[in-house]
Amino acid sequence: MTPTITAVPVVTRGDDLHDATPNSGGALRLSGVSPQHTPATRIWFGQVSNEPGYRSLPHHHGEAETGGYVLRGSARIYFGDDFSTWVDMGPGDFVFVPPFMPHVEANMSTTEELVWLTARTPDNIVVNLPDVADAALAGFRRA
Repeated sequence: MTPTITAVPVVTRGDDLHDATPNSGGALRLSGVSPQHTPATRIWFGQVSNEPGYRSLPHHHGEAETGGYVLRGSARIYFGDDFSTWVDMGPGDFVFVPPFMPHVEANMSTTEELVWLTARTPDNIVVNLPDVADAALAGFRRA
């Protein structure tokens, strides 16, 4: 007996990522799998990039749990009081960002692009917060 197929895989080609997704300053988010353009109902999975010397606005992701993977570049996530604490990441590193945690994602290189893969449930929730001066972010500098 052959099972009845009621759903099929949905492919989003790399040159056709969905760009109508919330962003935060210098962090550009493009989805490959999301409720906005696939049958997905409980996941957002996509690519996030920061040009050399750019960073996101301070933001959090509401109730969403976020997993990230650095494909290429030099990443830093600032968090905590006045964004004075940070973790650095490079290619091959994974990160978990808890729900409601204010943070800033920064490309620490002034010459190379930073590219992440990011998965988030239930959707790409982005709540932008008031900006902070670049000088408040230890070690960050613009290209």
